[in-house]
Amino acid sequence: MTGRTRPFLEFIMSVMRDDIRNIAIIAHVDHGKTTLVDALLKQSHAFRDADAMGTTIMDSNELERERGITIFAKNASIQWKEKKINIVDTPGHADFGGEVERIMSLVDGCLLLVDAKEGPMPQTKFVLKKAIEAGHKLIVIINKVDKKDARPDWVLNKTFDLFIDLGATEEQANFPVVYASAVNGVAGMEPDMEKMTDISPILDAVLEHIPGPEGDASAPLQISVANIFYDNYKGRIAIGRVENGVVRQGQTIKHIDRDGVEKSGKIIALQVFDTLGRKDISEAEAGEIVAIAGIENVQIGESIVDPINGIALPVMSIEEPTVKMTFGTNTSPFAGNEGTFSTARHVKERLERELLNDVALRVEKGEGDSRFVVSGRGELHLAILIEKMRREGYELEVSRPQVIFKQVGSELTEPFEAVSIECPEGNAGVVIEKMGKRRGEMKDMRIENGTAYLEFEIPTRGLIGYRTEFMTDTKGLGILNTLLLGYRPSVGEISANEHGSMISMENGTTMGYALTNLQERGALFVGPAVEVYAGMVVGQYSRVEDIEVNPCKEKKLSNMRSKGDGSSVSLEPPRDMTLEMALEYIGDDELLEVTPKSLRVRKAILDSNIRRRENAKHIISA
Repeated sequence: MTGRTRPFLEFIMSVMRDDIRNIAIIAHVDHGKTTLVDALLKQSHAFRDADAMGTTIMDSNELERERGITIFAKNASIQWKEKKINIVDTPGHADFGGEVERIMSLVDGCLLLVDAKEGPMPQTKFVLKKAIEAGHKLIVIINKVDKKDARPDWVLNKTFDLFIDLGATEEQANFPVVYASAVNGVAGMEPDMEKMTDISPILDAVLEHIPGPEGDASAPLQISVANIFYDNYKGRIAIGRVENGVVRQGQTIKHIDRDGVEKSGKIIALQVFDTLGRKDISEAEAGEIVAIAGIENVQIGESIVDPINGIALPVMSIEEPTVKMTFGTNTSPFAGNEGTFSTARHVKERLERELLNDVALRVEKGEGDSRFVVSGRGELHLAILIEKMRREGYELEVSRPQVIFKQVGSELTEPFEAVSIECPEGNAGVVIEKMGKRRGEMKDMRIENGTAYLEFEIPTRGLIGYRTEFMTDTKGLGILNTLLLGYRPSVGEISANEHGSMISMENGTTMGYALTNLQERGALFVGPAVEVYAGMVVGQYSRVEDIEVNPCKEKKLSNMRSKGDGSSVSLEPPRDMTLEMALEYIGDDELLEVTPKSLRVRKAILDSNIRRRENAKHIISA
């Protein structure tokens, strides 16, 4: 019996299938998971040559390709030596760690990728802990051995220490090791690139060390739903593993939800994964990973069972969100000019559609009919949603990200994160100072070859708005990774993200003459010949206070000539605000206007007189 066996199913005589292997590929972000999947797919001749020309084949989403990260867990399968290997590529970023947690119920083993230079990182610890708790067999792949500063022996020792620290069993700690360069499509049992010819050693190791799935095909049907996605033609599709029994196309089933409520349903489509796609089948036995359509309102963690003798499987927990933002319809003077969908109904329908796919998301009604409080696992999680809506033609305005507090008894708690920082030694001082201001507590520090490695524990609240500042402080050479630790007692007020804004006092078009004078007061967000409106933030003021400016001021023309007239204006390029930078910048009294063409920072209250009155009331009440 493996660690996956359900305790109340011990009466079932499980049979291990040898024709299938179910594996997940887990690692820290950017350690090469998706690139390795590319190599495995190509090695198994899953494509024609023309199809295999690209890279990061599994990252089919446009945003994933642009950012170079995996956002959504994806399934694929390959045939190797007459056996089927189901592969799940998982996200490496902490904001999408919930995907990794759910995938563990689908598989029997994992390939743990570790960078041959960096070694185990925070997210490595998170994903490895989940795999060990599930009782899975692991194969460690030390990737990127072709790096000039690779240190595979050191990485192997650190990985073994991590296994022991996380409470791995003796069998799990006795893991096989394969060395690889996924980008070159080669692997071997030794860290010698010259002896590597192809990626087949990894596939051979999977067949040798990862057990086949267990289950009893003669028992009543049991399927636990591990993932959901939406199809425009088939509707909601549930992905799960057949734990016991046989599932058939057109079969009547019983759907048991999280509260134990039972409903009858019928399977209208049954599919398995075939290379990168899915193919229809008539039936699937215990051990297979299937995609099922036809079950209304099915959610992750619920059970699909035999209609007569079916027993529900344990409900899978869904991760709680830690960060929230307010989404609303665009109320600026430019509303409706650049987007296709700009009404409250459009925004509400789009958020409800996102809930069908993303179970880590929460949407609640906010103040007024056009406001919605959207909660997620982190800034990046919500930024990805905003970017998707923007590209689909939606106009909206969003507030500053805020952490979600919880009241535990009489104590107020907030989320904390472990932060791992790698930066040049000369920049370590300013990083430690900034983290201290944000209530970060340093847990470890070491210097190696001119690089500082810092470990902190910090409230999530303190990290909001820091990443861009961190990149500036380290001149773009720093690496910052985070991992959610859970909820701890609140540390009180944090005021490290204070800034002053330059606010336009009138509507119009920006002029180079006005901006030349304004750039001496701070960093501009707009260039010349840009349409602005009163209440829009056109730059960051050098002081921690707001100032109203006129970016539309023109140079007065006269019939008098003087020395210096007509001299060239030296205007610095404006700061190019990305979505993440804008979300980090905005304060509690500011909003970000998001349209398919523009990102505009603005005050929540556009009218300067009303804004002053509200500020005065706030000061008096404080």
